[in-house]
Amino acid sequence: MTNTNVVTAPRRSGVKRALPALGLFFLSPMVAEFLLGNIPISGLFALFVLAPLYGGGAVLIREVARRRGWGYPAILVLALAYGVIEEGITTQSLFNPNYAGLRLLDPGHISFLGMGAPWTVMVLGLHTLWSITVPIVVMESLSRRPREPWLGKLGLSVYAVLFVVGVVATTAFGYTKDPFRASAGQDIGVAVAVAVLIALAVWVGRRAPRRTTGSVPAAWIAGVVGLLVSSGWMLVNDEIKNGWICAAVSLAIDVLAIVVFVTWSRRTGWTRMHTLAAAGGAMLTYAWHAFPESPTLGASMTVDLIGNGVFAAIAVVLLISATIRCDKFVRS
Repeated sequence: MTNTNVVTAPRRSGVKRALPALGLFFLSPMVAEFLLGNIPISGLFALFVLAPLYGGGAVLIREVARRRGWGYPAILVLALAYGVIEEGITTQSLFNPNYAGLRLLDPGHISFLGMGAPWTVMVLGLHTLWSITVPIVVMESLSRRPREPWLGKLGLSVYAVLFVVGVVATTAFGYTKDPFRASAGQDIGVAVAVAVLIALAVWVGRRAPRRTTGSVPAAWIAGVVGLLVSSGWMLVNDEIKNGWICAAVSLAIDVLAIVVFVTWSRRTGWTRMHTLAAAGGAMLTYAWHAFPESPTLGASMTVDLIGNGVFAAIAVVLLISATIRCDKFVRS
């Protein structure tokens, strides 16, 4: 009896500790595809299909960063590397001129790279912020151990295998649906880009953050700024038809957001609540942006709107719960 208790108690503790990783595993594809409105609620089964790719990548990035004591700047760089892997290898949308029959590379086409400027900026931005970083921030805010590793070596290995399976399966599925293949030069370019970004993440992660003095806005203001900046970024990509202008304005917004939030986050008054608020603002951008989009995968307008409402409600509930948890942490 005593021996059984001694063995099972740590096991339950380990399982409980790993629950946030499992939550992130499913939250990442939920935000990336369902909250955005790319997949209707009638296709909810796809959450389990997409989780190894999206969720596996998010968990690996988060665990690697936290095991090494890295902050969100390194996570953002690794998230960008993830985006290059997904769109450069698995879907090849960065190079496929007729991906999903949409001719995404025609605006702002860069002929010698075989890429489209606005599509590259947009899709990599979507993955960097929404597919990976926002789910990590939200799930960490819900966790009692926001900056500690959630997984042991075995758990980390399992998620690593799931991510590899997700990459291979997605790539293989794409090959069965589309005969396009990126050139050898494009494949090499992707590999070099990923290697450079990983090296950059290591360099950024190892740099000790320099805290400065200065005023910091209230957390709710950081959230409003996050909502407005991310909403503006989405609208630019929706409404500006000239590819080069679209890419230039999107990049300008990216630079502006980086300067503003890096400046604020280095100040001593910046807290976890501010980080959550900024990420929450971006999350709400996806929530509202889904409603004006046309139904996908053959869903009716009614099903599409119901799904958008359900996913938006889930996002709001998660943000409220994370805010309550984060507020307790900041006050303690």
